[in-house]
Amino acid sequence: MKLDFHGIKFNIWLYFMLFAAGLLALVGGAQLLLIKPYYRSNKISAIKEVAATIQEYVIDNQWLDEATIKKASQFAINNNVCAVVYNDSGSVVYNSDSLGDSCIFNQTMTVGSTQLQPLKNGQAMRELLILSDGELSEVLANQRSDQEMILYGKMVQANLANFYLFVNSPLEPLDSTLTIFQDQFFALALITLFLSIVISLFISTKLSRPIVQMKHSANELAKGHYDIHFEGSYFSEIDQLADTLNDATHKLSKVDELRRDLIANVSHDIKTPLTMIKAYAEMIHDISGDIPAKRDEHLDVIVREVDYLDHLVTDMAELSKMQSGSYQLKLGTFNLNQKIQNIVSLCQVMIDDHHYQLVIECPRSLTMTADEVKISQVIYNFLSNAFKHTPDGKKITIRAFEKNDWIQVEVEDEGEGIKKEDLPYIWDRYYKIDKKYQRAAGGSTGLGLAIVKAILDSHHAEYAVESEEGKGSRFWFRIRRSAEWKIKL
Repeated sequence: MKLDFHGIKFNIWLYFMLFAAGLLALVGGAQLLLIKPYYRSNKISAIKEVAATIQEYVIDNQWLDEATIKKASQFAINNNVCAVVYNDSGSVVYNSDSLGDSCIFNQTMTVGSTQLQPLKNGQAMRELLILSDGELSEVLANQRSDQEMILYGKMVQANLANFYLFVNSPLEPLDSTLTIFQDQFFALALITLFLSIVISLFISTKLSRPIVQMKHSANELAKGHYDIHFEGSYFSEIDQLADTLNDATHKLSKVDELRRDLIANVSHDIKTPLTMIKAYAEMIHDISGDIPAKRDEHLDVIVREVDYLDHLVTDMAELSKMQSGSYQLKLGTFNLNQKIQNIVSLCQVMIDDHHYQLVIECPRSLTMTADEVKISQVIYNFLSNAFKHTPDGKKITIRAFEKNDWIQVEVEDEGEGIKKEDLPYIWDRYYKIDKKYQRAAGGSTGLGLAIVKAILDSHHAEYAVESEEGKGSRFWFRIRRSAEWKIKL
């Protein structure tokens, strides 16, 4: 498998490794560069605390007895230090030695350019502390053990006299300590890098695998395989992406189905009248040309089919114009009750033929601001749709009313109803509940509800259909009475 340097898997692994390497470099640098000064600083602070305790035992105590001296000596032993206290004359008033020959007070030491033998030259030690403004902290080399030693001194005023306290302690063998730390660090670094590789590979694989699978599924979808399913994963974002893609796939399959239906149905709608026109024209030519009654009958068929083709082309052009947004609404205020009465009068013959119980529920003074011609077309389509799907003698209700700031119009029938799974698609052009396409009666082109949708969308109206199979349907739309929505046009 070819390594993709821009892939999610490689980049997650790379960033994880860089983070681990940077963290190890930070910790390692801190160990190598900071541990020695940090240790020395803490060691000096610890010796100062030891010096303060010895001062409390030996200098500040007015009743210095053997028990107190023993406590001070034991404290010095416990803390691995040796200590000496001089008075103003340079004489030793207290000496505690827990280091033996390693104690710097038992040998010649060098401070700066001065060599001293502390226990034999207390006056010089006193002057050294006075020259250091009463406090001294030095790191010296032990000539016998070749170790680094810390020498701390302070001048103390107590009991009407001055005392000069010095404490000496070896620095721990830092080299060996650093070696231990380095060994531990390298072992830790190897473990950390190994775990980083394993964890980063696991995470990157877990993250990239579903995306790779989605890529393969998308390739199949691009080939027109709409039955493909996008799998989710542990990550919620990828689950959401998979759900979105599955929903898009479902909608694409519906669009493809509608596209095929559209081509088939339009072809059928065009081919049927053309066939009829050709057939009747041939009949006139061969048979009825000299028979006026037959000829007129056949010519009527040809005219009717040509009218149907004209309606079909007009509806398709109008739908395309509405959906493209190029149509400009001609807004005006009109009486909605009167408009409904006019539409009903155009359908009176059909109402009488089928004995429909038509009920109009609309206040006489109710007005609406919209495109009067287009809204009339919407109401007519709703009513025509009710006629087509309602048995003879059943009730059809046209209802219009004002609710809050909306004007709502409804057409309700007691017809056959619509299946629940078909409801979301009835607004699509040429969608047919019955897939065995039949040309609509009465010259209808099958584009009615698609045109209704385009008109209502252009009015920024709300609309829907509520239906239950076998119990009828209720188509409705509502438009704001106020002119706020017109600003969007």
